[in-house]
Amino acid sequence: MARRQRKKPMSEINVVPYIDVMLVLLVIFMVTTPLLTQGVAVDLPQASSNPVESKNLEPLIVTVDVEGNYYVSIGDDQDKPIDHADLVTRVAAVMQYKPGTPVLVRGDENVNYGKVVVAMSLIQKAGAPNVGLLTESPR
Repeated sequence: MARRQRKKPMSEINVVPYIDVMLVLLVIFMVTTPLLTQGVAVDLPQASSNPVESKNLEPLIVTVDVEGNYYVSIGDDQDKPIDHADLVTRVAAVMQYKPGTPVLVRGDENVNYGKVVVAMSLIQKAGAPNVGLLTESPR
C-alpha cells in the first residue's frame, strides 16, 4: 500500500527566504550604523602629541567651530549650537553623573583663540578638573 503524499495548497507561503533576507539586512545595518557619524565640520590644528589616557570612559567633546559657536557631544541636538549657559549646564550634568569623564575641546584652527579659552573657562566653571585639546596628527 503506497501512501499518497498530500499536496500543499498554494496559499501557504514559504517564509524561510524572507527570514534570510531580513537577517542579511540586519547584519548590514549593524555594520554600517557605527560608521555613520554626526557632527560639525572643524579643521583641527595639526600637532604632534601623545594620546590622552582614558579610563574606559567616553570623553565629552566640546566643539568650537570657525564662527565661534559651541557644540557638545551629548544629547539629541549635537549639531545645534548652544550658548554659554547651556554649555555650563550640560558639562556640569555630565560631571555630576560621571565624575571622571575626560573633557576635550575641539577647536577649528581658524577660530579666534579667545573663543577656545572662553570654552575652557566655562568647562572648568562647570566642574571639570582637567580640559584637554584635540588636534590632528601631522600628515
